[in-house]
Amino acid sequence: MPEAVFFDLDGTLADTAPDLAGILTRLQREHGLAPTPFAQLRPQVSHGVRGMLGAGFGLTPDASAYAPLAARFLELYADALCVETRLFDGMDALLDGLDAQRIPWGVVTNKAERLARPIISALGLAERCACVIGGDTAARPKPFPDPLLHACAHTGVEPARCLYIGDDIRDIVAGKAAGMGTVAAAYGYLGSAEPIDAWQADVIIQHPLEILTLLGNR
Repeated sequence: MPEAVFFDLDGTLADTAPDLAGILTRLQREHGLAPTPFAQLRPQVSHGVRGMLGAGFGLTPDASAYAPLAARFLELYADALCVETRLFDGMDALLDGLDAQRIPWGVVTNKAERLARPIISALGLAERCACVIGGDTAARPKPFPDPLLHACAHTGVEPARCLYIGDDIRDIVAGKAAGMGTVAAAYGYLGSAEPIDAWQADVIIQHPLEILTLLGNR
């Protein structure tokens, strides 16, 4: 049985897409553009600002207009981090189950730590969460294993005794590189061009509560 469980944030622990899409819509309106349909934006949420500006403005980070738009996006988002963001269905019960079994759990995300922590607090999880590791917490973000190894060091659990759950191929790559068990969340955003079956995760789940089954709590 795993001795610690770590979650990606966007698209795995919480459905942050409504807030991120809302910020993009505000930014598009500031520039006189029609909003991009939500269905087109949702798969890009796991890619953060890069994904949002790519979907909404057709920009890549090397474009001259990218940096000022990214700064404005983050300015708007910092003031509305958790308006419509909610835990995914079943996640409350999963976290309760982990707490009941005294299995520490934490969040490892590529979102900046200064943005991730307020979201965890607004969701009422700050006192229960063993760690919040952002994309700027360790030397390198996912798909490198650095953030996950940082989480292990913080919680005092060896990587081989940990489980990492994510909704993007980089989560699985990072988890495997860290030596963890990996779980692909098929209910998430799945922004990768590769189908989830090709990610080589140890397990694919359709619902958060399937994690309790993996832990032997039937």
